[in-house]
Amino acid sequence: MGEFSTQVITVAHGFVRRAAPAQAGVFSGLNPATYNPNDPFVLWVIQTVIIIGMTQTLALFLSRIRQPRVIAEVIAGVLLGPTVMGRIPNFTATIFPPSSLPFLGLTSTIGLVFFLFLVGLEIDTKIIKRNAKAAAAISVTGLVLPLGLGAALAVPLYNEFVDPGVNRGYFILFVAVAVGITAFPVLCRILTEVKLLDTTVGVVVLSAGVGNDVVGWVLLALTVALVNASNGLTALYILLTGIGYVIFLLVPVKWAFRWVAKRTGSLERGEPTAMMMTLTLFIVLISAFFTDIIGIHAIFGGFLAGLIIPKDNGFAISLVEKLEDIIGLLFLPQYFVLSGLRTNLGLLDNGVTWGYTILICVVAFFAKFIGCAGSAKAFGFNLRESGAIGSLMACKGLVELIVLNVGLSAHILDTRVFSMFVLHALVLTFITTPLTIWIYPARVRVHAGAAFEKAQPIHGQPAGGLPSSTTDDSIKTKFALVLENIEQLPAAMTFTQLLQTPLLATNSSASSIAYDEKRATELPPSLPIVQTRSRAIVVDALRLIELTERTSAVLKSQVAGSLVHNDPVLSVFRTFGRLNRFPVSASLAVVSHDEFSTNIADHARESGSQMVIVPWSLPVSPSSDDPTHGPSSVPAPYNPFDALFYRASGREHVSPVVYSQLVRKIFAHSPTDVALFVDRGLSVDSNATTTAYPHIFLPFFGGPDDRLALTFVVQLCANEAISATVVRIRRVEKDDLSPVNTIEDIKVPESNFLSHGHTLMFPDTLYGQRDTQTRIQSDTVDNILWDRFTSSTSQHTAETASALSRISFEEEHTARPLHSMLDMATADAKRNSSKPPFVVAGRSRRMAVESHDVELRQLLSEHNASLGSEAPKTFGEVATAFVATGANVSLLVVQASP
Repeated sequence: MGEFSTQVITVAHGFVRRAAPAQAGVFSGLNPATYNPNDPFVLWVIQTVIIIGMTQTLALFLSRIRQPRVIAEVIAGVLLGPTVMGRIPNFTATIFPPSSLPFLGLTSTIGLVFFLFLVGLEIDTKIIKRNAKAAAAISVTGLVLPLGLGAALAVPLYNEFVDPGVNRGYFILFVAVAVGITAFPVLCRILTEVKLLDTTVGVVVLSAGVGNDVVGWVLLALTVALVNASNGLTALYILLTGIGYVIFLLVPVKWAFRWVAKRTGSLERGEPTAMMMTLTLFIVLISAFFTDIIGIHAIFGGFLAGLIIPKDNGFAISLVEKLEDIIGLLFLPQYFVLSGLRTNLGLLDNGVTWGYTILICVVAFFAKFIGCAGSAKAFGFNLRESGAIGSLMACKGLVELIVLNVGLSAHILDTRVFSMFVLHALVLTFITTPLTIWIYPARVRVHAGAAFEKAQPIHGQPAGGLPSSTTDDSIKTKFALVLENIEQLPAAMTFTQLLQTPLLATNSSASSIAYDEKRATELPPSLPIVQTRSRAIVVDALRLIELTERTSAVLKSQVAGSLVHNDPVLSVFRTFGRLNRFPVSASLAVVSHDEFSTNIADHARESGSQMVIVPWSLPVSPSSDDPTHGPSSVPAPYNPFDALFYRASGREHVSPVVYSQLVRKIFAHSPTDVALFVDRGLSVDSNATTTAYPHIFLPFFGGPDDRLALTFVVQLCANEAISATVVRIRRVEKDDLSPVNTIEDIKVPESNFLSHGHTLMFPDTLYGQRDTQTRIQSDTVDNILWDRFTSSTSQHTAETASALSRISFEEEHTARPLHSMLDMATADAKRNSSKPPFVVAGRSRRMAVESHDVELRQLLSEHNASLGSEAPKTFGEVATAFVATGANVSLLVVQASP
């Protein structure tokens, strides 16, 4: 009978023998750490908490160097085992007594069965078709050569370390499989982590890894069947039964499962119903039970069950999302910690043992590396690509550990040899990521095709750039829009709507601006006919999905090419673009949260975007005097910054510090202009019948960011429904304020900043002006731009002249610039009470004209607000003044490109 079935029966016998205990507890002197076979739950909880705590702590540090979680899980087991903490007197006897391990082993085996079910879900045989010949050759040579060298290595290992009572042939077969197998699940995560999944190398490695993995599992099943068989005839029965079960599961059961999924609507919706989840759990457990009782390990049943799950319409991803957390965080770490508990590196106590351990590492690595890299070179890959393929295929990871545990349970491996192979698996898995990045850096990679969909131009206009008739180079036409979640859609739609320049047409024949009449008649009759100017606005929407350790995230990264077409966030925004007649290009990236800013910067650079837009939707502040307009003078009883970056979607809550740091990274890394749009009411239709176009208030202090803000406000005012007030604020002699330093007075140690203004603690964009000449040059450019827009003798295009007619330019000289700015914004909002207030401000973390730090601190004190240092670093001091006072205004914070 199989190991899994034996564990179930052992545990069941323990519960059958259990008598009804007296009601005792810690109040009766019970020690929870004392193992009681009649009540194993208490110690099991203690063991589980220790395991989870240890693995999560190690994973937190190892993830920083891009190491997969399995490394942390096995190292945690080694630390908890006889190698380290087992040397503490009574630690093992108290926390992990041998009699308690069957209960821990049962729950860990259940977790392993379901994990292998998820591994089967990850395998998509369709990817083998891509570069099929190269993948097949690499897979074959990457299996045949290691199998041969592994078998050769097994001979001296057997003679040196293995008891003669162990069958030599079984041991050789087991070592050959251990050397030859590739860890496909870990390989998927590494490819995604190092951004190789969409490269030619990634596609070939993934295809070869699928074939290698499937063949490896077949060989392991064959080995286990031979070990469990008492004679050759029994082994034949096991193999024939196993083959018959595979056919039964992959043909009629797979067809029936798909039929039921269609009948219940689960496949169409991409979401399994409760009935489908019940059926799935039933199939996994029965499959594991059957393969276990016929003499093949239960994990094969779970693996085969994963192969029958349809992957249409995101069904498999949704199913995985319902299972993965409890498996990956609770049960699976127990299995690999048990592997560590069985590992005793103290047995590697002499030069011969260490020599053979090093030999195992060298043979296992180079057998894979030479075979796979050589095949790749023969198929036309260059040296770097071939080296990366060889390094990736040499990865071992958790599949290797599963194989080793099967061998240990079957008594083919003893503890010493098991420890040697566990160490070799850790070493080869650990070096895979850094070695791959070193051999195949990002600058030399060839992409097989990103998940990118180009929108077709409409109205015969080009997909980017300015029409030849436009001469105003400051007008931006191509925007990269960042979409991380569905909550950002209202702000994204509102901002792109503001970028349009509509003219409501009541008499098309009287209009001098042509439009596509056929296209207009295709729109719903309830929509107004909108004519746009010749300037084409193009939006490149970048959908970001966080890559985590979850299997569902890896599955999403593998099918990013199809997700870009049916992702709900992108689908909604594309529909919005079609209805408003502007082209939308869509792309989707599954990357780690730390890589968001880098991915955004790369996308902006590759797409040629002129501005990166980061939208954010927020509820109306409860502290405002008026629910629709104007700043509030009422002190906010809460931290406005917390409310500003508080995500309440019902599923996740993001710390304001975490999100502000992401925004700061985008500001720091972006190669082009950046705009952070904080929507606090513009997306709300206040009249229920017409679009609520805003009135813009721009405080102009000077510097590159404020100049960008001014030119962008002029562009927005090309929309005839938008008006603006621009106030140039100049500081005069102080009255009752403490001395305020200018930017020249701020002492910035050169050692604390890098060439792009990145601090050693956290990326930022703050740097002081180097000399008086630089400041004079900046002031000169400010004056030129101001005169260009305010002088009656300046020459402008018709569109710019029309925009300037709706802008009021003012100048203000004050000793309290932030206070005066807020007062003027309040008065301006009252004068334009029919329109929602909208503040545009430069971030001014680069080349700031002056520091407002002292006055900002005074404002915070006056309004009892406590923002800390994150808000000014994220928004800049000018926009932070509106946040600190609880002003209920929408904000657009812009930063000019470096």
